[in-house]
Amino acid sequence: MDKKDKIYIAGHKGMVGSAIYRKLVKEGFTNLIIRSSSELDLRDQQQVSNFFSEEKPQYVFLAAAKVGGIIANNTYRANFLYDNLQIQNNVIHNSYLNQVEKLMFLGSSCIYPKMAPQPIKEEYFLTGLLEPTNEPYAIAKIAGIKMCDAYRDQYGCNFISVMPTNLYGLNDNYHPQNSHVLPALIRRFHEAKDQNAAEVTIWGTGSPMREFLFADDLAEACYYLMQNYNEHGLINIGTGEDLSIKDLALLIKKIIGFEGGIKFDPSKPDGTPKKLMDVTKLSNAGWKSHTTLEQGIKLAYQDFLNKELLFTQR
Repeated sequence: MDKKDKIYIAGHKGMVGSAIYRKLVKEGFTNLIIRSSSELDLRDQQQVSNFFSEEKPQYVFLAAAKVGGIIANNTYRANFLYDNLQIQNNVIHNSYLNQVEKLMFLGSSCIYPKMAPQPIKEEYFLTGLLEPTNEPYAIAKIAGIKMCDAYRDQYGCNFISVMPTNLYGLNDNYHPQNSHVLPALIRRFHEAKDQNAAEVTIWGTGSPMREFLFADDLAEACYYLMQNYNEHGLINIGTGEDLSIKDLALLIKKIIGFEGGIKFDPSKPDGTPKKLMDVTKLSNAGWKSHTTLEQGIKLAYQDFLNKELLFTQR
């Protein structure tokens, strides 16, 4: 990619898209195309067709998606399947029709089987049953991967797919019901500290093992791969390290300074018992993450505090 190439970032207001946008601006790219969902509904075939015909982007980062945690995924199953399929279908197909030079599709580690061997290698894709709670979202992402491969096979399109692990960072979603585990814990411990609560209750047993990647590290990996990776199939993006939800909670508790206790509710679902990405392929391609979990959570918490201040001042 040259600094003046026309680059479309789909989903630039989300955590991932905004991180990619910041990275490209930092690197000196000057011809970035962005549209909010109110300006361009990516679920609408005609709107997307008109947009691509008018703008003719050369490169596309497809970071737009309907996302959420266990509750949201399990509650709005039809929405997660329909919306994500529509977004992907429209952007990928119109990228082909308008001769986009390269497209990057961002998937999710939930596309792998619930009981996949650990750490999860790319070749474990489609070898077992999915985690039921987020199956509709996973199926949409699986379709996106296969769509990129199909357009590569049939039309010669340079469409690549990357599979990030669990993400967190600046511009995250802290909604009490619809957020992922790490931002949900930041909010919960922060509110407990503010209210001088005796303890914080956390869903599940605390035993599931999870890997977390700072979104700005993901953006760096995407930028690197957009310039250096052109293969069929998918490539994992992660840290290669995990920890239990209990240890994550203890770390967030320490960073926020909450002095109460932690109670786990085993009546609530744990989800997949362990989910660690094998990042050998990524390392061999020449990229490794560098932000530690503690560094990243401190940055994310500061961003949360800034947004909370803005909200209370309105």
